[in-house]
Amino acid sequence: MKQNSVYKDSLILGFAIFSMYFGAGNVIFPPYLGLISASDWKISFFAYFLADIGFATIAMFALLKAGGNVDNLTSKLGKINGKILMAIVILCIGPLIALPRTGAVTYEMLIIPYFGDSSLNSIITSIFYFGLILFFTLKPSSMIEILGKVLSPLLFISLLILIIKGVITPLGDIVKNDKNDTIFFDGLILGYQTLDMLAALAFGIIVVKLLKSKGYSDNKTTFKVVSNASILAAFGIMLVYFGLAYLGATTSSLYGSDIEKVKLLNLIIYNLFGSNASIVLAFVVFLACFTTGAALVSVTAEYFSKISNGKFSYKQLVVLTSLFAIFITNFGLENIINFAAPILFIVYPAVIVLVFLTFFDKYITNQNIYKFTSFATIFYSIFELISNSYFKFEFMQEIPFYNEGLAWIIPAIYFYL
Repeated sequence: MKQNSVYKDSLILGFAIFSMYFGAGNVIFPPYLGLISASDWKISFFAYFLADIGFATIAMFALLKAGGNVDNLTSKLGKINGKILMAIVILCIGPLIALPRTGAVTYEMLIIPYFGDSSLNSIITSIFYFGLILFFTLKPSSMIEILGKVLSPLLFISLLILIIKGVITPLGDIVKNDKNDTIFFDGLILGYQTLDMLAALAFGIIVVKLLKSKGYSDNKTTFKVVSNASILAAFGIMLVYFGLAYLGATTSSLYGSDIEKVKLLNLIIYNLFGSNASIVLAFVVFLACFTTGAALVSVTAEYFSKISNGKFSYKQLVVLTSLFAIFITNFGLENIINFAAPILFIVYPAVIVLVFLTFFDKYITNQNIYKFTSFATIFYSIFELISNSYFKFEFMQEIPFYNEGLAWIIPAIYFYL
């Protein structure tokens, strides 16, 4: 494989990975963090980036370390356990939660303000939105090419224009932060809740398949292309997060922390672009949702086609996933978020533990350690969920990081040791 082809494919793939990660939530959260952090916005930006794209990039490297095959990674929990965990992950980031959430965000941000909220509007919007995605994802290799060459650069340039305008003409003064002393954890938790680490494992499936179709047969070159692309995508997202957090900080003298995240973004764009604000917002939000949604449909179809040994074709599953996403989308954004919370609360810690342990594989002589630590976090998370929802166990509040939602770290370390 020629060196210039490696660099060209790394660049295209880097932009594609950027757009896969960068959904509507990634546009909405950083400005709000900047607002509530005020003069300390750089701290919350760093924490958010670390827990979001930092973790996602680590997950991508863990996948590469496992030979680019996600089954090699999850099978450390046992062949059946690993497949069950990965299937749950794919369903969470696919048709059950993250995918319909992109459709619901598109509807709530772009349709309701102008045409009102009604069942008919929601159904029409979801059919149109997922119909476009269906058409776009029927050929996964073409989808990656279009993402990397066209849609992702458009999204990146649009966000840079927004940020540069905000730097040239700041919206207001950045006030001193003397109210919020938990800004690092605020950023960490918001980044943790984006689920991009889960998405990275899933996106790796279509990324590795694409490279094989392009003739990358040896692991060394594949590793080089994917690692270059992942770092490029992470750097691009870091620039965007940094800029958006700064824009939010410049509104700290204008708005209170009780403002809704979507409304804050609307106001920032309106104050920067005036009457053209709605066009700018529609363009950015649609591109962010659409590029992520297309990747999620593709990876869902790819994974379940693989584990069914071809009994269900990729194209059949693209259609089924899109139809199911239309159905779930019409339950509304709040209902999707409420449904997702307990599932992700249980699954996400186990995936984080599995990914991080992969980097210490050569020091792990007993493979049961993977099972002990991962299942310990699952059982603890279930126990904490019961405590939070039904029976209050006071002693749990004494566990370190309980208030931050990260207390599962303690049983994970204990069972590892």
